[in-house]
Amino acid sequence: MRSTFTERRVLAGLVGAGVIGAGFWLVRGTSVPAWVAFLLACLAAGAVALAYHLHVRGRTALADTQRQHQRASDTWLATVEALARAIEARARSSRTDIRREQAYAVEMAKAFGIPAQEVEGVRMAALLHDVGKLGVPDHILTKKGPLTPEEIGKVRIHSQLGADIIAHVPFPYPVASLVLCHHERWDGSGYPAGLSGSDIPLGARILSVVDHFVSLTSDRPFRKAVSRGDAIEALWREAGGALDPVVVARFVELLPSLDAAFETAAPAGMRLHATGATREHPHHAGISESHASVFDEIALAQKELYALYEVAQGLGTSLGVADSMGVVAGKLRDLVPFASCALFLYDTAEGVARCRFAIGTGAAHLRQMELRVGSGLIGRVIATRECRVNEDPGDDFLSIGVPADGQVLKSALVCPLIVAERMIGALAMYHTEPRFFTEDHHRLALRVTAQVSAVIHNSVLFERTHEEAVTDQLTGLPNNRFLILHLTRELARARRLTSSVAVLLLDLDNLKDINDSYGHPAGDRALREVASVLRRAIRPYDVVSRYGGDEFIVLLSDCGIEDAEAKRVELQQVVDALPFVVRGTQRVRLAVSIGAAVFPRDGGTYEALLAVADQQMYRDKSQRKRLTPAPTGIPTAFESGSIADVDLRRAAEGVL
Repeated sequence: MRSTFTERRVLAGLVGAGVIGAGFWLVRGTSVPAWVAFLLACLAAGAVALAYHLHVRGRTALADTQRQHQRASDTWLATVEALARAIEARARSSRTDIRREQAYAVEMAKAFGIPAQEVEGVRMAALLHDVGKLGVPDHILTKKGPLTPEEIGKVRIHSQLGADIIAHVPFPYPVASLVLCHHERWDGSGYPAGLSGSDIPLGARILSVVDHFVSLTSDRPFRKAVSRGDAIEALWREAGGALDPVVVARFVELLPSLDAAFETAAPAGMRLHATGATREHPHHAGISESHASVFDEIALAQKELYALYEVAQGLGTSLGVADSMGVVAGKLRDLVPFASCALFLYDTAEGVARCRFAIGTGAAHLRQMELRVGSGLIGRVIATRECRVNEDPGDDFLSIGVPADGQVLKSALVCPLIVAERMIGALAMYHTEPRFFTEDHHRLALRVTAQVSAVIHNSVLFERTHEEAVTDQLTGLPNNRFLILHLTRELARARRLTSSVAVLLLDLDNLKDINDSYGHPAGDRALREVASVLRRAIRPYDVVSRYGGDEFIVLLSDCGIEDAEAKRVELQQVVDALPFVVRGTQRVRLAVSIGAAVFPRDGGTYEALLAVADQQMYRDKSQRKRLTPAPTGIPTAFESGSIADVDLRRAAEGVL
């Protein structure tokens, strides 16, 4: 600066000297006195020097003003860009998508010959076209599944809202109209005004094509990025529909040069993948990296918020423990990356915690765990009601015989589940790396367990209530309510597959005699023991239920009349062989009468089949009475022997 000023003074002196010399040359040979000529020359030189000085100072002031305006403009643009990038981060988009979209849009605007002032409007609109998303709920912006009609309506307000926001900013070029129209469609089916064709501003049509391409080639919460080739094919499919076909053709033609423009405009740390996505250069550092981390934090906060929202939403549709934990584990993994996850429920009566749900590495071992309160990591969490972070779960695995050298999981994050001051269990996350879990993981796990504790508790109550609703409390067998539902499903399946279903109706012949002779507790025990042998005598996918009183029903899938008759005889034999002790060593022989009905031969409905099975059962009871005396609750001489004698005799007769 000082050198420049000195040069200007020397130049002014030389100009002044030249003016004086020129003055003397002009007045020589005239009658003008020399001193007057000298004075006039000095005045002229001073005037020239002053004019030059004022000119130079004016130019300097103008340059300073221009620099100040440029700095203000840069600051303003940087502020706008920061806002736009924060909005993008909120939507969990890549922080370079907006730069790429801006570079593409500006070059496209220039290619279409848009005036320079309007090009700046396109540049700004590319930054701010989604500013209206500030008015759209977070869970809609980041939803992975399809949007509901109501959610779509909320998304569509963002272009109008963005235009309303921009309208209050005194941009020297058109921006609001481009923001308003960037979701209008070439065929007129867009929003908010349903404009079509050339009625849509050219800048908005350019933004629409660019936004479509950048969105397709970038990861989004609801889908992964597609290849550039697939994105170009998608643009051609939308040409004439959503997009201006002329703009699409020009965009595809200019895409290589658009990429070059972005490479030139992007910061040193931001470069394109071959697929079109951007990445950060490993040597990118300094202020830009610091600023980038700020937007990453915004995106991370949005990710956490949405994951918690998904947990709450998913739990609202889950009833059973397995369903609820499936939702929790699936969503929790996005917040706390675990190798395995397990739910332990606390049985207050027995003082133990049992694994009720487990997925991931070592899940088979986790499902075997049953730990007493205070014993092992899970037991300590339940005893102290405190979360444990990065502790070794080795003691828990040793309790089921897994040696230390065979243990894969090295660190655990375990949080207690508490509802209304009542301990209900613990949620455990494990990892194969020692001390893997961070304070952020701990914080997020506590937030999730605070949400899910009541839901898990309600799921346990639901399963218990549901089990009681369809289970006979005396025998533990399914009850009549379950029977009707199951038989209805089986009949529907049999109709669809043109197969058969057998219904066996069983009646315990001597229950009344046992109740009269030995009391109802003995009769109840007889029902339980008959239920137990019937359950063991059928296939795993068949069903035995208590129909009521002294009657049972057995449902046999894919079973014809011959197989049903064979099963009827088999069940009577296993009940006949049942050693039922009523008092000390005193025993009573039990027997059942059974009737069978087969779908579709004997009927096509639940009621028709039961009616036929009931008739067959009474016919069987009558035949058995004619052939052998009906068993009674009073033991015969054979039946009153000791248990050992009876067992020996039955063994000799081939019964046992």
